[in-house]
Amino acid sequence: MAEVLFPQLSEREPDAEGVLATWFVGDGDQVASGQLIGEVMVEKVSGEVLAPTAGQVHLLVGEDQTARQGEVIARVD
Repeated sequence: MAEVLFPQLSEREPDAEGVLATWFVGDGDQVASGQLIGEVMVEKVSGEVLAPTAGQVHLLVGEDQTARQGEVIARVD
């Protein structure tokens, strides 16, 4: 099982919270390694969320919910 982390977008505030803007996949979908699966926002800066490995994705944070940078937001197994 691989963890999908909220990407580090703010170097100024490494523990800043951001918002999970959108998931491009659904819970339980099959994903490929490196596939774009979501988008996040921190202080008006957007970032991509990529699948770290191929497998079935399990979303842990929903759209429009907040999470800290570096926090686990999904798992792929």
